[in-house]
Amino acid sequence: MATNERAVNGRAAARPGLWARLRSPAAKWSVGGLLGVGFVAGIIFWGGFNTAMEATNTEQFCISCHEMRDNVYQEYKDTVHYSNRTGVRATCPDCHVPRPWVHKVVRKIRASNELYHWLMGTVDTPEKFEAKRLELARHVWKAMKETDSRECRNCHDFDSMDFAVQGRRAVAQHSRALDEGKTCIDCHKGIAHSLPAMYEVDPSQAVGNR
Repeated sequence: MATNERAVNGRAAARPGLWARLRSPAAKWSVGGLLGVGFVAGIIFWGGFNTAMEATNTEQFCISCHEMRDNVYQEYKDTVHYSNRTGVRATCPDCHVPRPWVHKVVRKIRASNELYHWLMGTVDTPEKFEAKRLELARHVWKAMKETDSRECRNCHDFDSMDFAVQGRRAVAQHSRALDEGKTCIDCHKGIAHSLPAMYEVDPSQAVGNR
């Protein structure tokens, strides 16, 4: 009996020490544990965030709503960016989503406004879309102008152009653009989609080369 009592008393005495250690661990274990948990949580968050970013950065996602699929996507299919002799296709995110990570995140944040208008049905009919086409186009032109047509330059660049194999008109236009410091969108506003009614836009700034 004495032995059993000593064992019970020993376990009882050990409990406060154990609970005290669990409730107030040593500093090195606290910092190490927090760092470990933070590291694992960071990996999970980054993986989920990046997966969501890439999932919304595909052509299939872009045309998953009928507003895009039935309007601008159908226009794009008739252009050289969709089908050409080299088989190089520029998809929606190639032209509308920046590649640099910070700019890409900013673009995704701004896209929340597009989701709002999708929910509100702002352009859910061909008639509504046409009524907003010039306004929507101007937003894109302004953004591309501010970034010196950054997304265009992912594939096209003056320094990489071989003027010797370009047509005379293209050489003249590109040479003039170089001299005047113009950017791609200054002249190629209608390169991938139908131009809006241009009576409100300076015709000299609205060349729609396909």
